[in-house]
Amino acid sequence: MSALLPLEQAQQRLIALASRLPTETLSVHEALGRYIAGDLIAKREQPAADMSAMDGYAIRFADRDGPWTLVGECPAGSPPCRALQSGETARIFTGALLPDGADTVVMQENVEADGNTVRLTAEPSPEKGRHVRRQGGDFAQGSIGLPAGSLLNAAALGEAVIAGYGELSVGQQPRVAVVSTGDELVAPGSDTLPHQIPASNDVMLSAMLSGLTAETRSLSRIKDDMDVLCAALDSAQDCDIIVTIGGASVGDHDLVGPAFRKLGAEIDFYKIAMKPGKPVMAGKLGSTVILALPGNPASAFVSATLFLLPLVRYMAGAASYLPDYQSAPTSEALPANGPRAQFLRAKVDQHEITPFNSQDSAKLSVLAASNAVLYRPAEADAADVGAMVPFIAL
Repeated sequence: MSALLPLEQAQQRLIALASRLPTETLSVHEALGRYIAGDLIAKREQPAADMSAMDGYAIRFADRDGPWTLVGECPAGSPPCRALQSGETARIFTGALLPDGADTVVMQENVEADGNTVRLTAEPSPEKGRHVRRQGGDFAQGSIGLPAGSLLNAAALGEAVIAGYGELSVGQQPRVAVVSTGDELVAPGSDTLPHQIPASNDVMLSAMLSGLTAETRSLSRIKDDMDVLCAALDSAQDCDIIVTIGGASVGDHDLVGPAFRKLGAEIDFYKIAMKPGKPVMAGKLGSTVILALPGNPASAFVSATLFLLPLVRYMAGAASYLPDYQSAPTSEALPANGPRAQFLRAKVDQHEITPFNSQDSAKLSVLAASNAVLYRPAEADAADVGAMVPFIAL
């Protein structure tokens, strides 16, 4: 019996099977959820000139005691009002350009105006430049705003626009075929006999892939028949990734491995030192990356989190594609772990993380109630209550 492949090695070997997809250019309105293909180099500086961070009055710091003569008004979105001389002030609004000669803004709450005369009613900050956003204070022209491979979320898109971009070069998203197998599967919502089960896994995985793929093609409820299964897998070879659910073990009706081999696939690895999710298999079918996941729902979910989603993110151009581990104190003592990495469905809040009592990989109720999986590395020592433990947020 061959040794089980360590989790980290399996993840590296899966990624090594894949290639980054080509790039494409999208409008900033269409680029949400994509990964930027190159460094975002600012085309402009922000702010482009000194401007006010408050509604108030622009003054020369040398005249900070006042009173001042009101000589103008500086609204946002307009060229700067005329330069200030000694003893002068201008009404100014948030985002307005500071007039020449001014270097400080006094908040409107700290002054009173009587005609064209403005006086202090409260001591302004003695700091020169108070309430002024300096030219280039956010970023300079030519600076790197986002490194290549960054996820374009809402804030990143806002930064791209303010840096001067209307279009962005991004990685293409992969096409993924999700193939669920098993004679016991029936369509969601159908009446079931005791030997049948609604096909939940392909719905679950397609939901996990939402927004990450150019196409998620669901080939659901494929019978445990070699010819039928081979035909389904062969029809998906135009996709970048084929992921199967179920049928990846070694029973008489576990046909996924033999079907891939019959089609000429090269299997890179099979069986991983992890729980749940040991019977994960990966390889290539022509230019398509194949990934076979176990059929128990928690096993499928955990192995998709650790393998499928990183593979999709990598192909789409992500610089950081593996799961992000956080840490929290455990509310329960945890025994020493064995040779397989373990992922416990758990509930985490702002105080602690609590694994569920039942870790049966067939229980979707436990998975649905979880918002994290607690990670126990292979051969981890026992952990006392309050010990910091790693987890992946779901």
